[in-house]
Amino acid sequence: MLADARRSAIVDAVTRQRIVRVAELAGLLDVSPMTIRRDIELLDEAGLLVKVHGGAKVSGMSSTHEPGFELKSTQALAEKEAIAAEAASRVQEGMAIGLSAGTTTWTLARLLTRRKSLTIVTNSVRIADVFHSSHARSTVILTGGQRTPSDALVGPVATAAIKQLHLDMLFLGVHGMDENAGFTTPNLLEAEMDRAMAAASREVVVLADRSKWGILGISTIAALEDVDEVICDDRLGTDAQHVLRERVGRVTLVRALQRETA
Repeated sequence: MLADARRSAIVDAVTRQRIVRVAELAGLLDVSPMTIRRDIELLDEAGLLVKVHGGAKVSGMSSTHEPGFELKSTQALAEKEAIAAEAASRVQEGMAIGLSAGTTTWTLARLLTRRKSLTIVTNSVRIADVFHSSHARSTVILTGGQRTPSDALVGPVATAAIKQLHLDMLFLGVHGMDENAGFTTPNLLEAEMDRAMAAASREVVVLADRSKWGILGISTIAALEDVDEVICDDRLGTDAQHVLRERVGRVTLVRALQRETA
């Protein structure tokens, strides 16, 4: 099969299935995993799909589609680790830190267990469990509320709890970033909760890898101008970089140590 036909078949498979693994595509097209990975790299750069850990996903999920935590935790692992490491450098002893639900903020939480004398406020059961299981020497405040597919606690109980607090910094995970819609999520109640956490914080730092650019959730959390910093990986497209640098207070791009995937 010619390269152009093979890449067209990859795009077709990703469009039909939403997310496809390298091994599955290699078997389907009878080529090596390395060939598939190279094709995915080129198609990602062309904006026809989004490269994720071990495969590829469609570049434009529906505005209400919300993958579960387990699926999202397998994607862009190296990028999330680099972003989390950079975010951790912002945290000082004695700070009150907000961590919204998400896999990148969960990755950051694992780094912060090594710190002491922090107050961690989160609406994520997964993040609270990280601190509990590691016997971290920080105070963890977990809001109540109803649970979403991304393991966020949301609703009036959760937002009421946040409105009583004052945070030094919020690390905000997002579903998508868009030039016009800003930072978005596919869950209306989660957007309300995230807005409440942002309003309670002196500084808001968005943690998002490049795959989030161009993804549009149904509800806006914040406009691009309303956050203090975005930390992203350095493979974010140049057009996206230009937009963010014009409209966000500070943009930090980090280099991920790429992993070999099968």
